Amino acid sequence: MASLDAGGIVTSGGVRFLGQRRSYWRLLIRGAALLMVTLGIYRFWLVTDVRRFLWSNTEIAGEPLEYTGTALELLIGFLVAIALLIPIYAGFFLAALDLGLLGKLSGLLAFAALGVLGQYAIYRARRYRLTRTIYRGLRFHQSGSAWSYAIRATLWWVATIVTLGLAYPFQMASLERYKMRNTFYGDLAGRFEASGFALLLRGLPMWLLFFAPLALAIRGFVGIDWQALIDAIAQGGDDVMSKIEGGNPGLGSAIVFAMLMGGTSIVLGALLYPAFQALILRWWSSGLRFGGLEVRSRLRTRDVYGAYARFVGYASLFSIAMGIIGTIVLFMAGAVVGAALDTAEQITATLLLLVAYVITALGFSTIYRATVQLSLWQLGVESLELSGLSELEKVKAAGRPSSALGEGLADALNVGGY
Repeated sequence: MASLDAGGIVTSGGVRFLGQRRSYWRLLIRGAALLMVTLGIYRFWLVTDVRRFLWSNTEIAGEPLEYTGTALELLIGFLVAIALLIPIYAGFFLAALDLGLLGKLSGLLAFAALGVLGQYAIYRARRYRLTRTIYRGLRFHQSGSAWSYAIRATLWWVATIVTLGLAYPFQMASLERYKMRNTFYGDLAGRFEASGFALLLRGLPMWLLFFAPLALAIRGFVGIDWQALIDAIAQGGDDVMSKIEGGNPGLGSAIVFAMLMGGTSIVLGALLYPAFQALILRWWSSGLRFGGLEVRSRLRTRDVYGAYARFVGYASLFSIAMGIIGTIVLFMAGAVVGAALDTAEQITATLLLLVAYVITALGFSTIYRATVQLSLWQLGVESLELSGLSELEKVKAAGRPSSALGEGLADALNVGGY
C-alpha cells in the first residue's frame, strides 16, 4: 500500500511481483528442451528470458523494472572469456609438468588464481546486470575496481575458512558495503547499512547447532595414540587391523561416533539451510539504501521452508516418474536385444543412459528454478517495504552500458547468478 505526501508524490510503499508461476514453468520447460537439442548453447537465451520475466514482472511504486540485455551479448562475452582462459589453463598445465617447486605448487597456485579471477568475474557480472536494468527510463550502474573487490573478497574467504565461518557475517557486510557504495541509480548513490555483528548474533545459534556435533566427534579422537596407528599402518601385514585395535582400543567406537555426529551435522545443515537463506536475505534487503530511500524486509522464514517443501514434493514425483519410465525402457530394451550385446548395441545403450542423465539433470534444475528460485525472488521482493520514494523524483540519468565480459567469465568459471 503506497502513501502520498501533500504534493501527491509517492513517499512509501512496497514492491509487487506480477508474474504467473504457470508462465514461468512453460518458459523453463521450453528452455530445458532447447538446451538438450542445442547441446547447452541455448542457455544464453534462457538466462535472458528468465531475467526479462523476473524484471518485467517486478513493480516498484507501480513502475516495472526493465532488462535490456541480450542473449547475443552473453554469447559473445562467454566466447571472449573462453579465449582468455585457455592460455591461463595451458600455463597451469605446463607448470604442473615441472618437476621442481613450481610443479608441486602449481595446483595450489591455480586454485588461488582462479579463486581471485572468480571474484573478479562476480563483480564484473554484477556491473553488467546493473547497467542492463532500467527503472523509470533511468539506468542502474556500478563503479569501483573489480580487482580491488576480488582481492578483498579472497582475503575475507580465507578469514571465513580459518574461523570456521564465524567471519562470514563480517565478510558479507564488508563486501556489500563496497558494492553498494559503488552502485548508482542514475546519479543517486547507494550504500549498505546492515551490521555484520547483528548478523553474527542472529546466525550464531545455527552455527552452534551445525558445529557442535562435529566438535563432539573430534573430541572422541583425543585419546587415540596416533603414532601407534601410523606405525601399525606403515608396518603392513595381514594383521594390521589387530595391531591398530590392540594399540587403540577406543578407535572403533570413536570412528562410529564420528560418523554418527558427522551425519547429524549434515542433516542439521540441510534442515537449517532454508532458515539461513531467509536470515541472509532479510538482513541484506534491510541494509539497502539509495540516498533517502530506505528498505525494510518482512520476509518470513516459514515461507522459505514452503518453497523448499514444494521442491522436495515435485522432485519426488519427478524421480518416481523417471524411475518408472526408466524401468519400462530397460525392460523393453532387454527383451528386444537379449543377453548378448554387440558394439553397436552397447553404443546405443550408452547413448540412452546419457540422454536419461541429461533429462534427469535438466528436470531437477527446472524444478528447482520454478519452485525455490522463483519463490525466493517473489517472496524477497514482496516482503520489501520502501520509504523515501520521493527521492526517486530528483534522480538524473547517468552511467552507460558495460561489456558482457564479466558475465562470460562468471559463466565459464561457474560462478554466475541471476
